[in-house]
Amino acid sequence: VQLQASGGGLVQAGGSLRLSCAASGRTDNIYGMGWWRQAPGKEREFVAAIGWVLQRTYYADSAKGRFSISRDNAKNTVYLQVNSLNPEDTAVYYCAAQRKFSYIDYYSTNGYSYWGQGTQVTVSS
Repeated sequence: VQLQASGGGLVQAGGSLRLSCAASGRTDNIYGMGWWRQAPGKEREFVAAIGWVLQRTYYADSAKGRFSISRDNAKNTVYLQVNSLNPEDTAVYYCAAQRKFSYIDYYSTNGYSYWGQGTQVTVSS
């Protein structure tokens, strides 16, 4: 499975972006997908995730109410709509996918088998 993230950029505080993550290859092996982010000098942190079949969603507390994860089945693409951005949201955003029949944990990096290259989100004050 290959993951291609896009949609990042520079935005003013209060603004919005829509991040996309296109999956290709053996997408039938995917159990779920998620978004993570990593700010300079900090550990990678969970943002949101979505189940591949039932599309149940999971969010970090920092994302609830501001971010929304969704999936386009036909395009094998997962989106992260990020609203009301603030400078603390500045980070590289990574998409990741879970592989069926492997260790699954939406809230741990160990629960993901595939990672995309990341897209930079910078929020100016």
